[in-house]
Amino acid sequence: MTSIASTEPQAGAAPLENFAIPRQSLHGQVVTRLRDMVTEGHLAPGQRINEVALGQALGVSRTPLREALKTLAGEGLVELVPTRGAVVRSFSLKDIADSMEVLKALEQLAGRRACAVATEAEIAHVLALHEELRERYAAGDRLPYFKTNQAIHSAIVTLADNPTLLRMHEILQAQMKRIRFIGHEGVEKWAAAMAEHEEMAAALARRDGEALAEVIGRHHDLGLERIREAY
Repeated sequence: MTSIASTEPQAGAAPLENFAIPRQSLHGQVVTRLRDMVTEGHLAPGQRINEVALGQALGVSRTPLREALKTLAGEGLVELVPTRGAVVRSFSLKDIADSMEVLKALEQLAGRRACAVATEAEIAHVLALHEELRERYAAGDRLPYFKTNQAIHSAIVTLADNPTLLRMHEILQAQMKRIRFIGHEGVEKWAAAMAEHEEMAAALARRDGEALAEVIGRHHDLGLERIREAY
């Protein structure tokens, strides 16, 4: 039996360095897993994060876990509180309404600009994401649906070709992941949100900036109502 510590690989064996876990890859995996746990409510608002227990649950040491928590703190999903450590951020209804108001304005501006300046290939990319959204909805895959949903909103903002707009949107979108996720709870709410996305895709496909801005605005207003009902 060949020892893992051996410096002489057998003929045909892959070099041992090929099995190393890239630090950045591990960091990204931990960040993604934590972000999903916050989004789905497995890490609840206001909850103090027990780093030892969470690290054991994820199978990682405290160093990559702490680095991932710093990333989430930068996104506004957790807060690093002196003497308490990392705490999942809580939002009041006013916090939510304020953030949704700004997101609405940013995405309406982006929708108008996207219809005016995006290439056909760029619009086709968003419409392809919409087809994926339909598939996720039909399959009832709620978290993958939500991630595709968020990717569509981000893609429309990207098409606006305004780096400042994109940067502001990324900050708010990251903070609001859990809040927007609960707006899809329940069959009727999810169906309503999907119908609004159908309208968004149709308006983008025909480059009708005002129609797209209108449905984006309505999507946010109704989304806020859905969130209030579930919060």
